[in-house]
Amino acid sequence: MTSAAPTIARPRGHIGRRRIHEALLFVAFVLPNAALIAVFTYRPLVLNIWYSMLDWTLGSPTAKFIGLGNYREFFSRDAGQVLTTTLVFTVVTVGGSMLIGLGLAVVLNRRLVGRNVARATVFAPYVLSGVGVGLVWTFIFDPVGGVLAAVLREFGTSSPQWFLQPPLSLTMIIIVYIWKNLGYCAVIYLAALQAIPRDLLEAAALDGATRGRSFRAIIWPLISPTTFFLLMTTILSSLQSFDLIRIMTPMGQGTTTLMYASYLQAFGGYNRAGYSAAISTLLVVILLILTVFQMRFLERKVYYA
Repeated sequence: MTSAAPTIARPRGHIGRRRIHEALLFVAFVLPNAALIAVFTYRPLVLNIWYSMLDWTLGSPTAKFIGLGNYREFFSRDAGQVLTTTLVFTVVTVGGSMLIGLGLAVVLNRRLVGRNVARATVFAPYVLSGVGVGLVWTFIFDPVGGVLAAVLREFGTSSPQWFLQPPLSLTMIIIVYIWKNLGYCAVIYLAALQAIPRDLLEAAALDGATRGRSFRAIIWPLISPTTFFLLMTTILSSLQSFDLIRIMTPMGQGTTTLMYASYLQAFGGYNRAGYSAAISTLLVVILLILTVFQMRFLERKVYYA
């Protein structure tokens, strides 16, 4: 019978030096990233909050401290229109991208001829430049010489004034935004669908469950973490959308979201840097509230297998 090898007790000084070494190694890896985040993220955020309390014309060497004056002006003058446009744009683009993306994912998850080509085609618009997409769709929606106008003339009707009527301008931007971003939702949902064990679906089919019943009882709960992830990322992305709105409706005719309103106030001819900073600060607060709400309440409804 062999005896167990004796354990060697290491001195406490050696353990202490090892912990110090690990702590220094951790600091060496984290400090550069933390410094970059502090300089390029949190410092501009703090400065933006300070600028929002100033009556400052962009480029002027002087500024006047007015406290919450910019915020009071926004809520008394522009809040109704800007917040309504932001809400409509965000709800429709997020809901449309996720619903259509889920439908496409379900279709592309089946055995189809040319399935890989279809998947690449669906995802391709997402990786395209927003500026390029905006220019192409501007030509399509052009009421005079655009592609859509030519098609409508073949049916004996004229094209609406997409760029001059605010409701139509917002509708146009929503259509283009959903077309560009639904591929992202489709690919993420497709990955989630492919991760579902086939045994569960086959067992449900043997028990007589229809496709709709299987989707509600098995597929939907299992892809709820993916839905939660997409809900968070697409809301944040929609609230910060800029490039399509800038290219297709430069003056914000009916498409002035919080993000674009901030741009117009600073660089659209008003040169009101303080007022623009106040709108940007409100956008940051809204993003923070939505993130906390989703993490605190919506995540409870997520089923983690």
